[in-house]
Amino acid sequence: MKFKSSFCSISRALMVGCSLFMLVSISHAELKAGANAPVFSAPAALAGQTYSFALKEALKKGPVVVYFYPKAFTRGCTIEATLFAEATEQFSALNATVIGVSGDDIDTLKKFSTGPCGGKFAVAADLDRSIMKSYDAALTLMPSVADRISYVVTPDSKIWFVHSGMSPDQHVSETLKALKAWKSK
Repeated sequence: MKFKSSFCSISRALMVGCSLFMLVSISHAELKAGANAPVFSAPAALAGQTYSFALKEALKKGPVVVYFYPKAFTRGCTIEATLFAEATEQFSALNATVIGVSGDDIDTLKKFSTGPCGGKFAVAADLDRSIMKSYDAALTLMPSVADRISYVVTPDSKIWFVHSGMSPDQHVSETLKALKAWKSK
């Protein structure tokens, strides 16, 4: 009888824990289209060279895709970076800049920028997680890690489009589609 009671208690605890996890996961709210895009500057790497990326300066040239990713050199993040690198010419044709943002240190990002990024676009280090916080792009259960969210920011500093999803293979196609829609408006 004691075993059955303990088993029921564990089962209830697991059900409550799973319910809380689902509730927390569902309640995550990234910034919405039409909102003002938070302006930021951050140390970044492009083709292994470091510099200071400033969103305000990049927007003077055209729209910017700000994409957040959890961790450099992990499977999904490598796939996503490679896809962004392969689509560089398409983004350039739309006069768009791509910047990836994670909590990785700049030395890691120097290597990542030459590896999966192919030296084609910059990646920025958000060491204090302030950019993630301002864009509501931190994982709910692990706020020190970025969620996989892509934003299209227009030159007037407005968020035009948001794509959120842990699958890395949709972010490039969806942001390109959104940029084309913005350009044709």
